[in-house]
Amino acid sequence: MKKKIVMKSNILFFLGFILLVSNCTRDLSDEATIATFPKNGDVFIDGFSPGLEYLPFGDSYFEAFTVEEREVYQGESAMRFDVPNVGDPSGPYAGAIFPDYGGRDLSSFDALTFWAKASKRATINEIGFGQDFGEDKYAVTLFGLELTTNWRQYTIAIPDPSKLTEVSGLFWYAEGPEDGEGYTFWVDELKFEKLGTVAQLRPSIYEGTDAAIQTFVGVSVMASGLRQTVNLGSGQDQTISVAPAYFEFTSSDPSVATVDEEGNITGVSPGETVITATLNGVEATGSATVTVANEFNGAPEPTQDPADVISIFSDAYTNQPVDYYNGYWAPFQTTQGQDDVNIGGDNIIAYTELNFVGIQFLEDAPTINAASMTHFHVDIQPREPIQPGDFLTVRVADIGPDNTFGTGDDSSGEITINSSSLTEGEWYSLDVPFSSMPSLTGRSNLAQVIFVSDATISSIYVDNIYFYQQ
Repeated sequence: MKKKIVMKSNILFFLGFILLVSNCTRDLSDEATIATFPKNGDVFIDGFSPGLEYLPFGDSYFEAFTVEEREVYQGESAMRFDVPNVGDPSGPYAGAIFPDYGGRDLSSFDALTFWAKASKRATINEIGFGQDFGEDKYAVTLFGLELTTNWRQYTIAIPDPSKLTEVSGLFWYAEGPEDGEGYTFWVDELKFEKLGTVAQLRPSIYEGTDAAIQTFVGVSVMASGLRQTVNLGSGQDQTISVAPAYFEFTSSDPSVATVDEEGNITGVSPGETVITATLNGVEATGSATVTVANEFNGAPEPTQDPADVISIFSDAYTNQPVDYYNGYWAPFQTTQGQDDVNIGGDNIIAYTELNFVGIQFLEDAPTINAASMTHFHVDIQPREPIQPGDFLTVRVADIGPDNTFGTGDDSSGEITINSSSLTEGEWYSLDVPFSSMPSLTGRSNLAQVIFVSDATISSIYVDNIYFYQQ
């Protein structure tokens, strides 16, 4: 995927600055103006607006989008999206972003609007704006947009327009087959507007609950469950998932834990503090009582002989090369975090907002030959209260001698850890004999370890991932 790099004219600005200082006796603040971006709300009106690009997600159907000249709501053309069938070799789903990397000023608008219809009644999994294959700082997601076979106008509210003075992600979507079958949908007259009817703002954090979070001095956790509910003026309420940067977070005791504009809560000293937030001047429902501890209870020290171990992640052994500890598999994965936490010299993988996440050793690193190994080991610590029905599935995948996903020689095996075995703040050591994974028919080309919770457990620590011979 090509990444566009935008270069700004810093040299011209510098020369202009010198001339201004040398030829004018007034203060610089009297003459200087802040650079602005186009206040153009059009995204697709009979064609791409200036600067707009089409960038599909890496594992999606690349040719899902075309410009349609026959099926239109108004004017001469519309956006057409073809969602593939299950098993279609072109890709498992359709998904893309439409950015303008020159930047737009959308602060004078309060909603993204468009007309849409589909070849059959369907529901788009995720749709919104703000994704730009970068920080996604002002991303907004609407889940479950229902389409009919007739043209209908849709609205996605902007949580706080004043934040959007420089935005590149103008539109994005991700949609898979419906009941195993693909279909087509169309979008027309896609633009940002000032409706004046977006009202009754009801932001929330932690999905409106009073959450309890445990962390440690020097360790950061991210605020989660960030939502905005509005009334669209038609009597219909809309709830959208919004990025942390829309909120203003506050810690009741910053000497215990601080919270930044990205929602990162960092432990400072032992104690307790409460995290709250506002959005566009409205107090959000929900909060987090954060307990910061000084000492971290590390995972049990491994006892296997290094000669009998192939390690993926552990301070006790030499680790094999790994492509990544979080693939951030867009668009359906929500999981954040990777191998970037160190507590008292102990390296930890910290996953938050967990629904599923993959550790992969394939593209830049070789697959792992664990044919001589007999067991798989991992230590897992839940970082939140465990409820009945919560679970965590651990899957090991082998891609066969051809080193390619999706062919007939792939296999995988998994084990599910139920809620009765898990306790907040305590390590669970999983030791699984490969004989308990009969569906894993090969171990000579292991490529992935995957954790799946389906969001029943959203925050975990992981340590000591390795294969061993017993």
